[in-house]
Amino acid sequence: MLEQELKTAIRLAREASKDILEFYEKDFDVEEKFSFGGESEPVTVADKRASEHIVTGLRALFPDDGILSEEEVDDTHTRLASDRVWMIDPIDGTQGFVKRDGDFAVQIGLAEKGEAILGVVYIPLADILYFATQKGGAFVSIRETTPKEIYVSDKSEISDLILAVSRHHRSPKMEKVMQHLGFTNQVQRGSVGLKIGLVATQICDLYIHLFGRTKYWDSCAPQIILEEAGGKVTDIFGNRLRYDSIDVQNHDGILASNSAAHDEVLRRLQPLLLEFGRLKTTSGKS
Repeated sequence: MLEQELKTAIRLAREASKDILEFYEKDFDVEEKFSFGGESEPVTVADKRASEHIVTGLRALFPDDGILSEEEVDDTHTRLASDRVWMIDPIDGTQGFVKRDGDFAVQIGLAEKGEAILGVVYIPLADILYFATQKGGAFVSIRETTPKEIYVSDKSEISDLILAVSRHHRSPKMEKVMQHLGFTNQVQRGSVGLKIGLVATQICDLYIHLFGRTKYWDSCAPQIILEEAGGKVTDIFGNRLRYDSIDVQNHDGILASNSAAHDEVLRRLQPLLLEFGRLKTTSGKS
C-alpha cells in the first residue's frame, strides 16, 4: 500500500536535494518573506527550485491529488476538495541552509481526509533519509544503506527525557518550560523534521513547539514518521494535528514525544500555558 507514492516521494526528495546542494556550495540571494505574527523568514532560489521540481513530479504521477507547498500559491478550492493532499516543505530549516550549518531537510508528506499517511524527511548534507507509511512502520537509511526500522524510547520519567530544542527560535518562555519541567539534557538542532527524527531514533525523547509558527508542510511528514515509530504527536493542548482546514497554520503548537511521557508532559505543561496566557484557538482546528 502506498508503494508507488513512497518511492516517488523518496526519489523526488533526493533529486531536489541535488539542486539544493549545488546552491549550498555557492553564493545565492536571500529574500525575506513575512509569516505568522509579522516575523520574517528567509527564502532562497534553492527553496523555489526544489519546490518546482517536487510539485511537477507529483502532479505528473498523481494528477487527482491536491498539493500544498510552502513556496507555491495555495489553491484552497482544489486542496479542500481533494481526499489526498501532498504537503511539501522544499527546505525545512532555511535558516540552517542560509547559515550553512547543515540543519535543513526536504519534507514531503501525504494526508488523506485530513490524516497524515505518508512521510519522507531527507537531510541532504548528512544523507539521512527518514520515511514511513501508515501501518507500514518507520525507517531510516543513512548514506543509502539498507533501511533500518526505528522505534522511540520507552522513558517515562520527566527528569530522564532528552529534549530536542530549536537552534534558531529559542524564547524566554521555552527556557521557563525547560526549567519548570526540570529538563537537564537537550540537543539543539534546526528543522522540525530533523528534531522529530531525533525523537523517532531515541536520540531525544521529546520536542515542544509552543507557538503557532509552523504550518502543515512543517509537521505532516514528521508526524507520520514519529507515529509509526511508536511516538505521539499532538498540539500543546493534547489535540491531534489535522490537515484539512483552509488555515494551514498549526496555531496551537506541537508536542512530539516517545508516547510514554506524553500525557505527563501535557499535564505539567498546562499551568505554564495559563501563566503565559496561551489559550487554545477557537478556530475548531486541532
